[in-house]
Amino acid sequence: MKREYPEAPIVTVGGIVFDGERALLAQRGKEPNKGRWTIPGGAIELGETARQAIEREVREECGITVRAQNVVKVLDIIQRDDAGAVRFHYVVIDFACEYLGGELKAGDDVAAVRWMRPDEFEAFDVPRRAREVIAAARRASQIAP
Repeated sequence: MKREYPEAPIVTVGGIVFDGERALLAQRGKEPNKGRWTIPGGAIELGETARQAIEREVREECGITVRAQNVVKVLDIIQRDDAGAVRFHYVVIDFACEYLGGELKAGDDVAAVRWMRPDEFEAFDVPRRAREVIAAARRASQIAP
């Protein structure tokens, strides 16, 4: 399915991974959001569960192994062109993920990956939506037993 000007929404996943106070972020290598630091993730492949997809995506993009936990948020991301046509339409299922191991290494769809403290988000221009989802995941992890 083509991603730009799709015929239907594309279902994707995002993984919120913490290493202490730091959150895992990836600098997008492709549109939409090329060059922006965001939550790692990508499209669910045919025959794959959402949990399998985020575990695969984090491994491919960031070089680390994670285990998908709870759903933190579901977002609709719709970008229109100047004429009003839908250029991109994603439904994003964001999961909190447990970091199991591995060393960070930028993979296929990303330019760079890094662990980032919340006080660094502004300097790296982390989008508001990503900041909100990361904060929600942090709150949920503090509440969970």
